[in-house]
Amino acid sequence: MRLLIIAVGRLKSGPERELVDDYVKRAKPLARQLGYREISEIEVVSGGSLDAEAGRLIEKIPSGATVFRLDEFGKAHTSVSFSKTLTKLKNQGTPELVFLIGGAAGYGQSVRDAYPQTMALGPQTWPHKMVRVMLAEQLYRALSIEANTPYHKA
Repeated sequence: MRLLIIAVGRLKSGPERELVDDYVKRAKPLARQLGYREISEIEVVSGGSLDAEAGRLIEKIPSGATVFRLDEFGKAHTSVSFSKTLTKLKNQGTPELVFLIGGAAGYGQSVRDAYPQTMALGPQTWPHKMVRVMLAEQLYRALSIEANTPYHKA
């Protein structure tokens, strides 16, 4: 299974970019060891109408992918339950698991209609830069849990 983060907007150089890159780099060897094909990130140009952003997001989503839209009103997972969800989807033969991070104004209706499954990183509203960092860290943590490494100490 390929793990893919698709986010509206470009994360410029700085601490957030460094953290995302670090967690993805750390996750890649674990992902390969556990049978995941890849973990990567795609940035979609922001701007224009919500419909325009929605179109740009949708065109980047691989056909047949399972998609979670990050949304403050989505289902919150513990780190362990998130890891179990990834493992279950991988074991079921899911080809691609996509995590969408919308733009500042959210998601266009076509994205909400096409991909109703949501996920939250807690009940708070987070800046999109931080969401990307937190998602990358949770993907690394989920893989660490599956691999039974000492990173997750709960």
